[in-house]
Amino acid sequence: MSVKRAKIRLFVNAGLGAAQSVPLERAQAHYLFGVMRLVLGDQVALFNGCDGEWTASVTEASKRGGVLSCVEQACPQQNPPDLWLMFAPIKKARTDFIVEKAAEMGAARIMPVQTKYTNAERIRQDRLQAHAVEAAEQCGGTFVPDVADLQKLDAVLRDWPQDRQIMLCDETLAGACQTLKAQDAKKWAILIGPEGGFAPDELTRLRAMPCVSSVSLGPRILRADTAAVAAMTLWQSELGDWN
Repeated sequence: MSVKRAKIRLFVNAGLGAAQSVPLERAQAHYLFGVMRLVLGDQVALFNGCDGEWTASVTEASKRGGVLSCVEQACPQQNPPDLWLMFAPIKKARTDFIVEKAAEMGAARIMPVQTKYTNAERIRQDRLQAHAVEAAEQCGGTFVPDVADLQKLDAVLRDWPQDRQIMLCDETLAGACQTLKAQDAKKWAILIGPEGGFAPDELTRLRAMPCVSSVSLGPRILRADTAAVAAMTLWQSELGDWN
């Protein structure tokens, strides 16, 4: 008889398998036993990004630690398409929003990039990675995208892998109709510019790259956080795992 999927989900840095014991970190124990009030025998859904989701039972519990024991796999590992999201960081709350939605919508990697008109000069990579984990816990996913540290766009393009296509969201094309090139390609990246748009020389360089498809996101120029959601929706509906 199949075990019912637990409502509380937790990402763990441990291997998952039948009868596998999973020790809890102090913050996780506090959340499960101090906040959610779980007790011995209660069930938790665990995932680690590679072994699918496992239903686990509480076998040891205290506010400072605890142990969960895997019972059975509730669902197999489900990895997203090979899609990277590159975006120029904006205000803190809106950058958090972009990372959360990218994780929910199936980005395989999230890459903050610094363009010439990017306002933010630094990010907290560890905090953004934590947001990606929380988004995966809440949306039922079994994969957590890696959030890279902030890199200069010039450096990223200089070392760009030639087998990965780029969907360039070009605000100067608002309202125009374009199609994505190389629709049979398996590796893609979406590039969202900063609030001030791309610099002219950045656009010239990007448009000259054979792997780049320039697209419009509609007749209106969108805010960067809105553009990220719109772009991922467009790509997923055309080439991703939504169709």
